[in-house]
Amino acid sequence: MIGHDPRTLEFYADEAPDYHARCQSGINCDLPRFLDLLAAGASILELGCGAGRDAGYIESRGFSVEPTDGVAQMAALAAQRLGRPVKVMRFGDLAAIEAYDAVYASYSLLHVPRSGLADVLARIWRALKPGGWHMATYKSGGVEGRDRLDRYFNYLSPEQAEAFYREAGEWQALELTQGEGAGYDGRISPWVNVIVRKPG
Repeated sequence: MIGHDPRTLEFYADEAPDYHARCQSGINCDLPRFLDLLAAGASILELGCGAGRDAGYIESRGFSVEPTDGVAQMAALAAQRLGRPVKVMRFGDLAAIEAYDAVYASYSLLHVPRSGLADVLARIWRALKPGGWHMATYKSGGVEGRDRLDRYFNYLSPEQAEAFYREAGEWQALELTQGEGAGYDGRISPWVNVIVRKPG
């Protein structure tokens, strides 16, 4: 199953400098609460780190973070910001087994085609150590499609998000919260945030 949309990757490759310039401040509002669930010094894999903004915050909290992005241009800008290499990796290439205390994916898995999402989530489940945590934020809506910038979104409803996660692995805890926020296109959209824990 393919875990990425080529046209969306091309968009971020072209927009990387502007995206980086516009993402100099602010973090995912649910990130501090997620980090509070983790033990001090926990190892965190970030999928789709973008400009490296959240990775910088995670480091400032004393955690060990491995930022990755599927777009080489974006990874290069994140590396510049963080002062260290950032791995170029697409979601479908994740092959780690019980390697991380947490896997964090802020506004990135929302671009995974639905046909490949269960596979990507299963890879995340396998990459987590027993008792590990995962968080991801998705644009909601219920019907997959493209926005006015031609980016693909899986647009999961809360019920659909839960179904995909249940299909991908056994979770000890699964929490879904909803909200609204402005995206890169400037439009206000509904969001669903998922926090799950692998059994310990």
